[in-house]
Amino acid sequence: VFFHTYPVPEFDLSVNRSSKSITVTVELGEKVHTRWCYRRNAEACMDGSIDPSQSRLAVLNIPYMLPCVCIQVYYTFRDACRDNKCPLQKEGLTDIEDVWRSSEVTLYESAVKWSSVCPASGMNISALLCWKQREHLCIPVVASTLEKMEDGPNLKFNTSTVDKHPKMCVQFSLQGSHNISCPFQADMTSWEVHIGSGRQRVFVYLTSFAPATFSIQLCVVNKMGCEAIGPVHTIRMVRMETRMNVPPHYLVQRPCVQVWQSDPALKGRRILCPDYAHNRCGMYAMAALILVVFIALLGIFLHHLTRSGAAGWLWIQKPVLLVFSSEQSAHVSAACALASFLQGELNATVHMALWAQSSQKQTGARTGVADLGPLPWLYGQWENIRKAQGKVLIIWSPEAKTTYEKWEERETLDKNERKKEDDGKNQDVEEDYKLNGKRLAKCKKAKAAGKEECVRLCDDEDWYQQTEPSSVIAPIFAGALALLQGSLQQCRGQEVAIVYFQGLGHSRDVPKALRGVPRYCLPQDFSGLIQELGGMRRGTTSGRLKVLCWPRLLSKVQSIWLAQQLALRLQTLLPQTQGKKTQGHRVGSSCPETVRKRERLRGSAWRAERLHSRVSHVLRRGRLLFCW
Repeated sequence: VFFHTYPVPEFDLSVNRSSKSITVTVELGEKVHTRWCYRRNAEACMDGSIDPSQSRLAVLNIPYMLPCVCIQVYYTFRDACRDNKCPLQKEGLTDIEDVWRSSEVTLYESAVKWSSVCPASGMNISALLCWKQREHLCIPVVASTLEKMEDGPNLKFNTSTVDKHPKMCVQFSLQGSHNISCPFQADMTSWEVHIGSGRQRVFVYLTSFAPATFSIQLCVVNKMGCEAIGPVHTIRMVRMETRMNVPPHYLVQRPCVQVWQSDPALKGRRILCPDYAHNRCGMYAMAALILVVFIALLGIFLHHLTRSGAAGWLWIQKPVLLVFSSEQSAHVSAACALASFLQGELNATVHMALWAQSSQKQTGARTGVADLGPLPWLYGQWENIRKAQGKVLIIWSPEAKTTYEKWEERETLDKNERKKEDDGKNQDVEEDYKLNGKRLAKCKKAKAAGKEECVRLCDDEDWYQQTEPSSVIAPIFAGALALLQGSLQQCRGQEVAIVYFQGLGHSRDVPKALRGVPRYCLPQDFSGLIQELGGMRRGTTSGRLKVLCWPRLLSKVQSIWLAQQLALRLQTLLPQTQGKKTQGHRVGSSCPETVRKRERLRGSAWRAERLHSRVSHVLRRGRLLFCW
């Protein structure tokens, strides 16, 4: 007997798992065929060919890199012998995901079949039930492992006693990896359940199409499943609804409810979790409502406290002297608003030349500005403020800066020349003040209860729209500058503060020589001004404040409220002041009204310079009380 031996081509294989490909290399020679297939299913083989005269290599793309992948290489003639090589068989499973991607689950009446392109007999695959809570969460059910049976190259799992609910899924496991399949349909279940939550109570609503016994128990979801807590409640399906009381210490764990059919017994437990987020929203809404009510009550209390004025939480005990620096109606109105605000809201004792010239007629005293003259009146008030440890507030303005600079230049002049000039002008100044005193005497409106009459006097726009310079503001400001310089030289500058109004002045208007004097921009720095004036909390017997959180909070709130009220009052008194001022700066000399105001201010500044020179000279000679 003779046997004919057919040649077999020699070839080598190279595996590339990252690209999921196998490279076939053949020897030089005749043309050959090559193909790959899964050893279990020859019908799934893919054919190809290699012509060594063109190329000795062929790259085969493999969709699933499984151990059963084999490569065949053979010659092209009929009945050629074939050689098989399975390069992945010895390596085993390295990519479990390829197993799941190549598998298929088929549902039968009492079983599910799991099949793959490779024989399942060589894979240790298990299956248990899980409850699909949401898209990417399937909670494993305890004691629900399915019985496995081999069916040739496939696997079958018994589901005859499984609760076939659409959310009851089968979890296949292999080497720690899992694949979930939910094969059951909605028409396969024989009972339904849903829950509702109440105050420390869970309502379970059951519906069954056949007599059965059900068990209910609380559980806490974790990585291993739903851990049971508390007793098991067993009910016979004779009513549609049952209730479960949830102990308070269980609520901290946010338990779920697991329900299963215990007679006739079915594998699988339905896990239902109450909407604790909805309950939290209700609690948050209630807490927010309580907080809003508390804030509203606190706001009403603070509003009542701050609106009480003199009966409020803050008050100023020490006297205050206000000195104007400009004759513009906006400046005077704002300063008067500040004075009436300090007196009305903080019960401060405020001294001001415009108030003194009206109150003297009512009281009959001969201590007013018209009787004593501006400078003696100022000196007396300044001395009284100093003795009472009060505060002098100089209301600064852009015009005050110009006046101060010229006054400072005049201070450098020769003393003898200044003395001669002052003596020559003394007679004119005294005559002017006599005339001004007569004109001031015409203001016969008495100060009713101290405050109301003063506000009316300050709000008298006709009085400030006069074309002649004021006989009070300029000399008072001149004397205040001289006294301020003396206080700074004696290191007593703490008794003076500079105030300017937002929109009517700027911090750069204050000369550098006076930068050491405290200055405040109103109304935004009003809280600091209250502290500067020695604001006290009511109920304290001394200027030393008690370090208590609640009084400090009330004081801070009232300071903020008073600053807002002052801003509103300034807007009410001067609704168009800032707009006109800005417009005047923009149009320049094209606005006749602005030009007239500037001319009046220049006249006032010249008059103030004369008074500054005279005041400085008299202060140095120590005869201020007898110069008028």
